[in-house]
Amino acid sequence: MAKVAAAAATQSALKICFVMNSLRTSAHSIVAAMRATSAGGFVSRAPRYLLLLLVIGLALPTGLVAVGEGAGHLALPFNLYVVDQRLPGVFKLHMLASGIALVLIPLVVWVRRDRAWHRPLGRIAAVCVLMGALTSLPVALASDSVAMARAGFLAQGLVWLALIGAGYQAIRQRRVQDHARLMLAMAAVASGAIWVRLTTAVATGWQLPFDPIYGCVAWAGWLVPLALVVLYPPRLGMARG
Repeated sequence: MAKVAAAAATQSALKICFVMNSLRTSAHSIVAAMRATSAGGFVSRAPRYLLLLLVIGLALPTGLVAVGEGAGHLALPFNLYVVDQRLPGVFKLHMLASGIALVLIPLVVWVRRDRAWHRPLGRIAAVCVLMGALTSLPVALASDSVAMARAGFLAQGLVWLALIGAGYQAIRQRRVQDHARLMLAMAAVASGAIWVRLTTAVATGWQLPFDPIYGCVAWAGWLVPLALVVLYPPRLGMARG
């Protein structure tokens, strides 16, 4: 048992170091952008750069850790290990698809003006979102988490499915701006995985009451970002045609 606990602690430390290194890289990128751009030009673009780098700095390590766990290269936290034992194939597919989607979504937003990149990356991300959302439903039901958390993850999966379906229909009908808004909402829902990971890490590290915090973040982690992009939608330029 001591060896298992030590191995789990080592894995957790490695994941935290990975996240911190990614955030440090994002900070260096911001500094480089400041030096490479004229003062006035950077000030006008600074909020966009900061927000995008922050999202990528958080989404990339979170997505890669999920892919590593789904592929079996990283040890799973105990609550996820239990689900994996119950739904081995389904759970691994969920982790892999959702992790890849989390990595691709910021890139798809970044290249939204370039159809040559936006379309193929967007299609791959959409397939991953679809698989991740579909598999999230049995995963939520099979979880040993508190009922509030299971309900939150189940609702998140259903909303994810609804948004990716509506976004696909919008672009098929050439409603480009509707498509952009729906995909941004879908990305906001996907970001719940980031906030759940960060919140549970803090709760575990500070020995806070885990179940009530986990139940709350299972809802707030995706509802708050979704509400923000709905109430305060950014102006998104999209390639047409």
